[in-house]
Amino acid sequence: MTSTTAPRPVRALIAPDKFKGSLTAAEVADALAAGLRSAANVSGTAGAVQCELLPLADGGDGSVDAAVAAGFTRHRYTVAGPTGQPVQAAIAFDGNTAVVEVANTCGLGLLPEGKLEALNASSRGFGEAVLLALSLKPARIVLALGGSASTDGGMGMLTALGYRFLDANGRQLEGNGRTLGQIHSIQRTHFPELAATKLIVASDVHNPLLGPQGAPAVFGPQKGAGSTEIAALDDGLARLVHKLSEAGIPQAAALAEHEGAGSAGGIGYACLLLGARQVSGADYFLDLLDFNTRKDSCDVVITGEGSIDEQTLAGKLPAAVARRSGGRPIIAVAGRSLLPKNRWSEMALSRVYTLADYTDQDSSKDPELSAALLHRIGKDIGTSLL
Repeated sequence: MTSTTAPRPVRALIAPDKFKGSLTAAEVADALAAGLRSAANVSGTAGAVQCELLPLADGGDGSVDAAVAAGFTRHRYTVAGPTGQPVQAAIAFDGNTAVVEVANTCGLGLLPEGKLEALNASSRGFGEAVLLALSLKPARIVLALGGSASTDGGMGMLTALGYRFLDANGRQLEGNGRTLGQIHSIQRTHFPELAATKLIVASDVHNPLLGPQGAPAVFGPQKGAGSTEIAALDDGLARLVHKLSEAGIPQAAALAEHEGAGSAGGIGYACLLLGARQVSGADYFLDLLDFNTRKDSCDVVITGEGSIDEQTLAGKLPAAVARRSGGRPIIAVAGRSLLPKNRWSEMALSRVYTLADYTDQDSSKDPELSAALLHRIGKDIGTSLL
């Protein structure tokens, strides 16, 4: 007697990071899922691939979107952008945890006409978003620091949270890289809400605040700083540390040397001053978005990011996904891969698909082309799974 029982569908967890400059993590997941489903339909086994979508982030830009995709509620606010212009920002909140993001408050992508402002950009909008998050009365706030436009040591952020930075004439300074060197004294206001809220810095940046591996030297060039501006910013940040010590913060100097103090142009330093605890961005967000539970019900995990390379192996999000996938087949999708096939095993990858293998065009700044190519790749993955 022949069994008519249909084969069990293949269950795929699609858990990518963003393709920076092209598609959000959610858009990457959507395009791949559409391709996977089309493969099942073409093969005549409609529904043979079940897709669960889990767009991811590692504490950089896209962290709020990833939290919303996982079930958090989006709260929209207007805050000061990197050069003071109003911008529409968003906070993700699930009733217990709020996620606040540098990239959508004072990030590089918000600079008017894309003009870099190495000295004038400020982190004030991020501080305003933290203040707004506190009004939701969360138990914890996750501070996602990637993508900042500023190198102000968090001076702008601290200004929004009640710190006053005064020049030699007692006038309050705007918080930005240019005014760091003008700080004469600092006055602090204590927020009881901050003391009652756990602050978590989700970041995989390990640079200190100052010196050859510090925020100005390493990240300043990405924000438009030449050698003169880098030196001025490093001197200004050193002055900030000195004046904070004078203002009665005994740990100010030690925290400047802490791993991660240099993240986001020194916003990491300001977060440490406020008592934040730094954790691995990739692993924290995998826990926050309940990756372990979701992967347990799946047969294959599909992950990826814009570029798979040595930095990926060093612990970026796809590597963390692979490490936690529990022996399931892992397929990676990327814009490009600099990792030769003989090194796929270092991440336990069974296959790597790249957009560059499907086109001679540069898809890195072309969302429409990237989505179309991901659809084709999804279809090919689906065909290989059926």
